[in-house]
Amino acid sequence: MLKPKVLVTRRWPAAVEAKLAEDFDAVLNTSDRPLSEEEIRDALTRYDAVLPTVTDKVSAKAMDVAKPQARILANYGVGYSHIDLASVANHGMTVTNTPDVLSECTADIAMTLLLMAARRAGEGERELRVGGWTGWRPTHLVGTKVSGKTLGIVGFGRIGQEMARRAHHGFGMKILVQNRSQVVPDVLAQVKAEQVENLDQLMPECDFISLHCPGGAGNRHLINTRMLNLMKPGAFLINTARGEVIDEQALCQALMFDTIGGAGLDVFEGEPRINPCLLQCENLVMLPHLGSATREAREAMGFRVLDNLSDFFAGRAPRDKVA
Repeated sequence: MLKPKVLVTRRWPAAVEAKLAEDFDAVLNTSDRPLSEEEIRDALTRYDAVLPTVTDKVSAKAMDVAKPQARILANYGVGYSHIDLASVANHGMTVTNTPDVLSECTADIAMTLLLMAARRAGEGERELRVGGWTGWRPTHLVGTKVSGKTLGIVGFGRIGQEMARRAHHGFGMKILVQNRSQVVPDVLAQVKAEQVENLDQLMPECDFISLHCPGGAGNRHLINTRMLNLMKPGAFLINTARGEVIDEQALCQALMFDTIGGAGLDVFEGEPRINPCLLQCENLVMLPHLGSATREAREAMGFRVLDNLSDFFAGRAPRDKVA
């Protein structure tokens, strides 16, 4: 039997690429650059499966194909707001993602950003690298204590729950949760968390707010000027979800005028382009989308894609089907 022909849109860990080449007729993107909408459209006509990442905009324009050969988009990543699901549905295609396997590592990065922002670690490292440190003094780069403070978590799925475990059990933080559906009481009880109804209730009560909600049009600029104004003057905002969840211009204003204490971002609305105003904010820590960037997580994500592909082409329902 002929093996299904699949296109891998970016370079993946070597162990995963080797397994892909063994199980499928796999074509790799050796240049490791994001594909254009035109290239994605062409791929949909020539491959049985396309394996996109967050950098591939599988838009309605890219999906404007009369009769695609591709029957499945097996996404490498848990988020899929870069895929136009309405267009996918019109073609009767399947979409899968890779949940579970990156939750711990993404929560680690969220906690890293929280600690860095609170303790002004980014400012300190920049000062050292340019030779600006003149020695210890009582008023130098004084930050904010983390232990015992209140953490608000927006989106209490797998990653949000892992973040809560680190914060509560590691730092004794009080956990408040805002989630679009009711969280099971036993899950809240694991970190002694309290669920509130909406962001208006959550924002004013927290010393730190960590975003773990889905991206997409429904949550675009969920955190806007009004929400930022509800935060405590010294509170910190952390985002490892999707860049579009935050109105970056509004965040810049809040940071520049010190209406909040600081922020930590691993994702950006126009990434890899960074809003120039963010670069002017000293009280902002930024990382280049490193949430799942561990060898263990990235390999596990790839093998999860393989599991979904194997199920699909064997006529079984993929375990991670989202559309």
